[in-house]
Amino acid sequence: MSTGKILQQTEVQSFDDCLQQVAVSGMQNNHMGVQTEQQYRASAYSILAALLRGIPSKDVLAHVAEFAKVHAENVEEDELLLSMSALGLAAQSSDTSDVDDEYHILFVGLGRGELIPYGSWYLTGFLMEQPLSILRDDLKILGYERDESVVEPEDHVAALCEVMAMLITESAGAGQKENLGKDETQVIFFEKHIKTWMGRFFKDLSEADSAVFYRAVGRFGAAFINFEKLYLNVS
Repeated sequence: MSTGKILQQTEVQSFDDCLQQVAVSGMQNNHMGVQTEQQYRASAYSILAALLRGIPSKDVLAHVAEFAKVHAENVEEDELLLSMSALGLAAQSSDTSDVDDEYHILFVGLGRGELIPYGSWYLTGFLMEQPLSILRDDLKILGYERDESVVEPEDHVAALCEVMAMLITESAGAGQKENLGKDETQVIFFEKHIKTWMGRFFKDLSEADSAVFYRAVGRFGAAFINFEKLYLNVS
């Protein structure tokens, strides 16, 4: 096991401006460098994590609001760019206190929220089941240690998005060329722990009765997971 990679759900995670830059130029731009592609993917996972790990701060919402700048001529029929633009517009028109209330209704509630954002729940109908145990074994192999101050199980949607962001960043840091950021570890982790349920979660979020801002989050998340299936060649 490698050392010291702490898996935690921090209150605010910084992320670069790559996602807005790619949105303006178009995700499917054939001239996009491999490095930029991976920055885009890591940024998308990080932003989803920031919106789902807890109540997003005013700064996070302001960052996401920049997605509204996606140029119409780049959007066309591309659901990923359409959903990115819609998320930006939703962030622009959302008040932080309203998003706070919405988050609590959706994910906290009295006893439980409208949605349960955990892999075990989606795969078995119960929390803390075998999918979580398998995930913990895989995280240990990858060298990730759980921060003891974090109470949520590791199969929380935000935690898994954070892991994917770190795997992509680590691949880039390793100096890969041809398969930069698209290595076997990412494919296996995505196929085992994300593909199996996260698309359904984001679809449910996009249709949740209590959601307003988070409907746009769900739409973007669903589009991005579909993009990742194609990108990683995972059917």
